[in-house]
Amino acid sequence: MVALPDPPYLSLEDYLAAEAESPVKHEYRDGEVYAMAGGTDAHVTIALNFWALLRGHLRNGGCRAYALDMKARIEALNRFYYPDVMVTCDDRDRTNNTFKCHPCLVVEVLSESTEAFDRGDKFIDYRHLDSLQEYILISQMRPQVEVFRRNAEGLWVLHPYGEDDTVELASVGWSGAIAELYESVEFAASPNANDESSESSQVANIDS
Repeated sequence: MVALPDPPYLSLEDYLAAEAESPVKHEYRDGEVYAMAGGTDAHVTIALNFWALLRGHLRNGGCRAYALDMKARIEALNRFYYPDVMVTCDDRDRTNNTFKCHPCLVVEVLSESTEAFDRGDKFIDYRHLDSLQEYILISQMRPQVEVFRRNAEGLWVLHPYGEDDTVELASVGWSGAIAELYESVEFAASPNANDESSESSQVANIDS
């Protein structure tokens, strides 16, 4: 997300009113507003793949899955974020149709511009949600999923998953192949991939 230049303090009420009319999404951190950049093809595809899998799993139950456009409110810190995917099973979240306060699961798809924030301050903020049981970070560069799960002692434990693994989500009782999350995703080539390929070819020619 990108900070607006020298923004004045914006009240919660004014933020919600402006956001309802704005064509651009903004996240809100205690009076400061940050415009969100558009997502890449891979980013959006991963988020919607995950949402579809969770929605199918949760259908006809008491939990609801949301993607991309639903805000999460962290009331204790006066924050509003837009998770890429979010699940809430709390009946209190049915009373508001523009944001949710009690998610049990939050998913963020990482990008170069947001990864440090998603891993750092945003995760710290999300941990103020008593309802949150799992925080998931998904790479759009390679098959890699990191599930941070709150244990019985209240500590956050990392459960990493890679290519060919089965991802386990205890908060909603779901498991699935990591390949399902990356269906139809084309990974960008490494900037040095062509150079490395050329070097390997040259070495092979010399050795032969």
